[in-house]
Amino acid sequence: MAAPEVHHLFHNPIADHSFSVDHSVLAVARDTAVELYGRVGNAFKLKDELKGHDKTVTSVDIAPRSGRIVTCSQDRNALVWEPSPTGYKPTLVLLRISRAATFVRWSPSETKFAVGSGDRVIAICYFEEENDWWVSKHLKKPIRSTITSVAWHPNSVLLAAGSTDAHARVFSSFIKGVDTKPEPTPWGERLPFNTVCGEFLNNSAGWVHSVAFSPSGNSLAFAAHDSSVTVVYPSAPEQPPKAILTISTQLLPFKSLLWKSEDEIIAAGYDCEAFRFQGGEGGWQLVGPVQAKSSHGAGQEREESALNMFRQMDLKGKIKDDTQLKTIHQNTVTTIRPFESSGGRVTQFSSSGVDGRVVIWNA
Repeated sequence: MAAPEVHHLFHNPIADHSFSVDHSVLAVARDTAVELYGRVGNAFKLKDELKGHDKTVTSVDIAPRSGRIVTCSQDRNALVWEPSPTGYKPTLVLLRISRAATFVRWSPSETKFAVGSGDRVIAICYFEEENDWWVSKHLKKPIRSTITSVAWHPNSVLLAAGSTDAHARVFSSFIKGVDTKPEPTPWGERLPFNTVCGEFLNNSAGWVHSVAFSPSGNSLAFAAHDSSVTVVYPSAPEQPPKAILTISTQLLPFKSLLWKSEDEIIAAGYDCEAFRFQGGEGGWQLVGPVQAKSSHGAGQEREESALNMFRQMDLKGKIKDDTQLKTIHQNTVTTIRPFESSGGRVTQFSSSGVDGRVVIWNA
């Protein structure tokens, strides 16, 4: 397997990142701004900065086809940045929330986006042509706490959300005049706005950090703070699920997950590396890390490090600082996202973390 491509952008935490569809633009949430990087040779260089928020930017997403960028922030606002010949032009979105916006993602159709918040609501935002502005409708019930992540179903109507009330839920976000009537799915057939199509409690009542639909949309995975990943297989509208499978691990909790294919999930978080899960309706299991730690030349390295240790002691009278982790990320991985797909399978994915690194992995 080819080595991951590592880009150490700066020494600040990265809350979220997003690549354009041709991978020429990398948007990174840093403090109160979003930095846009362009590829120059093998590296990414800072090209532009989107400044419109006055508090920490919590999430960013680039729409694949239109190239529009949506950002949200602790200042309770979301902005849509339209690409133009002179740069990106921001448009304020009427979110109508009184607490921080926490997470944002475009729908696959790109006609809407969802903004999670600390206000116990999810704002479903769409463009109103006659008034020439972005407006929102709220998904409220039965959310009882902060939304940590959202994920869209391939039909752009169903929306999964994870929250700090220990639940993962599936809602209908159908908006008349914006959405076309979706095909029936195991999650539901008649889907008026704010229909709850599924509600799943984490076993230990831990925060749900991340949710994701499988490529077909017929199953849902969510990661919680008890270091577990749960996969739900719905059966039919208003019927109990065919299976709810929870994989408990001895690892630290996962912050983000994605489906590589219908039978494989990749998750990463506080352990600073990505892990692979494989399975199906019959059961799931943790396979191991995506990138095996190199053992090649370990004896030689040990010998060299011992030599260096004595050299440091001789020069400085102290032992060298040995705080370097053996993983590529040197701190918590906050977000993992698909980078390249082929034949319905993710072949490469990208990760960003508290260490200021963006890494492109071969899945």
